[in-house]
Amino acid sequence: MSNESNTSTNYPLLDQINIPADLRQLPKSDLKQAADELRAYLIEQVAQCGGHFGSGLGTVELTVALHYVFNTPHDRIVWDVGHQAYPHKILTGRKTRLNTIKRKGGLAPFPKRCESEYDTFGVGHSSTSIGAALGMSLGSQLTGSDREVVAVIGDGAMTAGMAYEALNHGGELDTNMLVVLNENEMSISPNVGALTRMLIKIVSGRTYNRMREKSKRIMRRGSWLWKFISRWEEHTKGMFVPNTLFEELGFHHLGPIDGHDVGQLVEKLEIAKDIKGPKLLHIITKKGKGYKPAEADPIKYHAVGQFDPKAGMQSKAKPSKPTYTEVFGQWLCDLARIDKNLVAITPAMREGSGLVEYSKLFPKRYFDVGIAEQHAVTLAAGMACEGAKPVVAIYSTFLQRAYDQLIHDVAIQNLDVLFAIDRGGVVGPDGATHAGNMDLSFLRCVPNMTIMAPANENECRQMLYTGYLHRGPAAVRYPRGKGPGAAIVPKMTELNLGEADRVRKGSKQVAILSFGALLEAAMAVAEKLDATVVNMRFIKPIDRAMIEKVARTHEHLITLEDNVIQGGAGSHVNEVLQQLKIDTPVLNLGLPDVFQDHGTREELLAEAGLDVKSMLQQINDFTRRGPNKQVYSV
Repeated sequence: MSNESNTSTNYPLLDQINIPADLRQLPKSDLKQAADELRAYLIEQVAQCGGHFGSGLGTVELTVALHYVFNTPHDRIVWDVGHQAYPHKILTGRKTRLNTIKRKGGLAPFPKRCESEYDTFGVGHSSTSIGAALGMSLGSQLTGSDREVVAVIGDGAMTAGMAYEALNHGGELDTNMLVVLNENEMSISPNVGALTRMLIKIVSGRTYNRMREKSKRIMRRGSWLWKFISRWEEHTKGMFVPNTLFEELGFHHLGPIDGHDVGQLVEKLEIAKDIKGPKLLHIITKKGKGYKPAEADPIKYHAVGQFDPKAGMQSKAKPSKPTYTEVFGQWLCDLARIDKNLVAITPAMREGSGLVEYSKLFPKRYFDVGIAEQHAVTLAAGMACEGAKPVVAIYSTFLQRAYDQLIHDVAIQNLDVLFAIDRGGVVGPDGATHAGNMDLSFLRCVPNMTIMAPANENECRQMLYTGYLHRGPAAVRYPRGKGPGAAIVPKMTELNLGEADRVRKGSKQVAILSFGALLEAAMAVAEKLDATVVNMRFIKPIDRAMIEKVARTHEHLITLEDNVIQGGAGSHVNEVLQQLKIDTPVLNLGLPDVFQDHGTREELLAEAGLDVKSMLQQINDFTRRGPNKQVYSV
C-alpha cells in the first residue's frame, strides 16, 4: 500500500486507501467493510460542507467494486452527470479535500478532467456517458491501448435520446465497452416513461427471480456450484425473462443484481470483463442507501447544505422573499386557473423549476418528459399547432441541448411557445456546466424570438404574462435564487413590447443601460456617479428609441448584463448605435469569455468585475480616457 496513511479508529481500512491501487490490495473479504467505512465517511463529510448526497450514497458499493476489478486510471470509468461521483473522488486521492467541494478553489462538484487523472470525462449534464465511453473504447483500439472502458448511467439518464443513439451505435461495433445501468427509479425527480416500466418488468420476472433466489439461498457464496450457477444464469435467463431492448441492440445483458452487494458486484464485473463485445450490467440500488432520512426522501436529500447527521436536515422558516423560481410557479398556477389551454412541460425538473404545486393542481396539463430536453421543445411545438398554450420550464444550460428544436420546430414556424428559463446568468457552486451565461447571445440571433429579462420579482411575473400573451415564441430569462424583494402585484399586466423604463435620471456624463438581474447593482453604482439608469427589460425587440435618446444626451454609455459580452445585450446596443451612426463611447460590462469555475454567485460576479466596487473602478477608468469616440468592451 502507499505510504500515505492517516490511521484512525473510525476508518481503519479507508485510511489506508489513498488511491485505487491501495484498494486492490485488500482481500475480497474486506470490501464490505471498506464500503461501509466509505459510506460513513461520505455522510460525515457532506454533513459538514453540503453538496450532492443521495446519489453518492447509492453508488458506494458500485464504486468500490469498479475500482477493485478494473485497473484505474489505465482502465476508464465514465460517470454520467456526476452527482454520484463523491465516493469516486474519495477513493482517488481527494479524500482529505472533500470538505472543499463546490467552494471556490475547492473540488469541483462533478468529475473534471483537469482535477484528476481518474476523472476521465468532464460532466454535469446527463446521458453523455455511453457516447463518451464508446468514443474512448474506439480511440483506445485505434491507438493500440489495451484498456477497458466502463460507462455508469442511471435509469433516469436513460430517458434521453443521446443514450440510445450511443447504444444503437455501440451495439454493432466490436468494442469491449461495459455499460453499468444503475436503476434506482430516481434522477432528481421520480423517473417517468415507458423505459421505467420496462425495467420494472425485467426486475419483477417472477419465475426467473424466484428460481434465482432459491438457488442462491442453498449455495455457499464463492463455491464452484455458485460460480457455475452465476454463469448459467446469464446465459439462460432469456428463457424466463423477455428479450430486452438492450439485447436487441446488441449488448450482452447481465443482471439485474443487487447493487449494494459488493461481493456480487465484483463477481459480475469480473464475468463482464471476460465477455467480449459490448455488454450491459443491470444493477438495482437505492438512492440515499445507508442513511434513513435520505432513503425516505431522496428528493429532499439529492443536494444538501450543512446538517447534523443524527438529526437530519431541519425545516427552515420560510424566507420572506420568494425566489424567482417560486414567482414562476405561483404565476403558472394563477394563470392556469384562468386559461384552460395552458400546459406546462418540464424535462425532469419538477422541483427545480417550481412545478410541484402545479403538477398537483393540474395533473392532466402537466407533462414531465424525462431527461429529454429536445423532445420537450418539439412536444411544445406540436401542442401549439393544435391551439394549446405550452410553457416550457427549463434551465438555461438545459435549453442549450434543445437549440435546434427551438429554431427548427418553434421559431421558424413562429409558434406560441413560452420558455421560462431558470438559472440564467451566473449560477454558482455547480460550476461551468450549469452556468447560464450564454442564453441571451444564442437566443438573440434567432428570428421571431422575443426575449425578456426581469430586474425584480414583480417584473418577472408581468413578463411571464406578457410572453404568454405574445403571438410567437417568447422567453423570460431569470436568475437562480432571490430577487431584490420587490412587492409582487397579483394583477397580471401586459407590458408594452420592447419598451424600456428609465428608473433614474442623473447627470449627462454617464447612462447605464441595465439588462436583467443586475439593476440593483447598477442603481448603487449610479448613486455614486450620479448616473442615469435605464432598466432595458427587453433584449429583443430592443428599445431603439430609448438607446438613441440616452446616447444623444449623455457623454458615455455603459451596458450591464449577467451574460457573456460576446453577442449579448450590450452587443445589441452597439449594433443599434452603429446603425444610427451615433459614436457615443460605450463600455460593455458583462461576463468574460471564459468558463468560470465554481464559487458563490457573489464570488463569480466579483471575479467578472460585476460587483459594485469593480464596476465603479471600470467606469471611472473608462470616462477618464476622454471622448475618443471608440466603442470599448471589457
